[in-house]
Amino acid sequence: MKQVLILGAGKSSSDLIAYLLDYAKNKSVKLIIADADLAVAQRHVGIHPMAEARRLDAGDDSARKALIQEVDIVISMLPAFMHITVAKDCLALRKHLLTASYISEEMRALDPPVKAADLLFLNECGLDPGLDHMSAMRVIKAYQDKGFETVSFKSYCGGLLAPSAERDNPWQYKFTWNPRNVVLAGQGVSKYLEEGDFKYIPYHQLFSRVDKLSVGGVEYDGYANRDSLSYREVYGLKKLRTILRGTLRRVGFCQAWDVFVQLGMTDDTYSLAWTGDLTKRKFLNAFLPFDPNDSVESKLSRLIPQSQDAAIFQKLAWLGLFDHEVITPSKKTPAAILQHILEEKWKLNAADQDMTVMQHLFEFENKQSTIKVSSSMVCIGENAQHTAMSKTVGLPLAIACKLLLENRLSLRGVQLPIYEEVYDPILDELETLGINFKEVEF
Repeated sequence: MKQVLILGAGKSSSDLIAYLLDYAKNKSVKLIIADADLAVAQRHVGIHPMAEARRLDAGDDSARKALIQEVDIVISMLPAFMHITVAKDCLALRKHLLTASYISEEMRALDPPVKAADLLFLNECGLDPGLDHMSAMRVIKAYQDKGFETVSFKSYCGGLLAPSAERDNPWQYKFTWNPRNVVLAGQGVSKYLEEGDFKYIPYHQLFSRVDKLSVGGVEYDGYANRDSLSYREVYGLKKLRTILRGTLRRVGFCQAWDVFVQLGMTDDTYSLAWTGDLTKRKFLNAFLPFDPNDSVESKLSRLIPQSQDAAIFQKLAWLGLFDHEVITPSKKTPAAILQHILEEKWKLNAADQDMTVMQHLFEFENKQSTIKVSSSMVCIGENAQHTAMSKTVGLPLAIACKLLLENRLSLRGVQLPIYEEVYDPILDELETLGINFKEVEF
């Protein structure tokens, strides 16, 4: 009997686990779900005859290795920094590994020994990264087969709220994945290529330089991801004049978020020195100039003129940043305190529906003509457990696991899902599950 281990049963794991539980019913497959919180794992397993919940401290080397030793395939849904530790265990113990996270340099360096061990370590097989690679490569391959060269590629993705869940939330946003990653998003320098020119956006300018997009009749702002340039080589597109990968937010979000960036409230490199009660208002005031006679609101409007915009002020006020409410964050870096405030306001309610949106914009050329193509996907979640984020992150991983279990993947080494034997069956099955891309030539 083959066995599969899922490490981590958090927000993005629900549909991955549900799919594999359903698959295991009629196959000779056992599923082990391990999480630091045993109750969370048990809620997923229920009374399933082919599944078992385990408590695991992923930092416990001996316990982690003993659990990995039991199985044939490991799916790591742990925080990204843990993947390399799990990967080294899987290599030593000769187990296949699947993740939804970006390949780190350390992970990439394992490619030769992983190939030598006849193993597959498939990374970036979630939503973004993951579905972006697979859906883009399918379109690129189709036009290459028609004799076209890809000269421009822009790709955007966002985890958002479905319109039904936005209601009185002026940010039109709640957390559907790791809140810390949302708060720290974009830090560093964003690099991309535009009509042959290399472009660089420092973090302090990132959220004020956005592209306008429309998907399904809804308007969005898109800001650049940190490194778009490396994907020229990944996709085998050496003649690209333009490549940009970005993140989608509803119109107005980026302009308001830029207030936090300009003030320094997303910094995670130091802790605030504080005595007495910390209120939301005092937290905001800590980043404003001292003036014993002026209000927090006035100081903010002078320092960050854009905060005078009524829509931006409404967003900040809705978070309670001008209130005297006492807060008790577990950590005191600016980013951690901001995250604490946001988690209170941006928590999904049980019936809330989220939404994932992806759009690719291509330009193809041959000797006779130029063709522009858009490829778009919109997925609506069911509720706060079976979210669109959970579906679009977890289902590609689940289907890849099934392909491995059924010996339908010959690929070996540390890989991305950019090959037809991986992306064709995954995209085909996702269409039957309601996750599909619509291509339009224009």
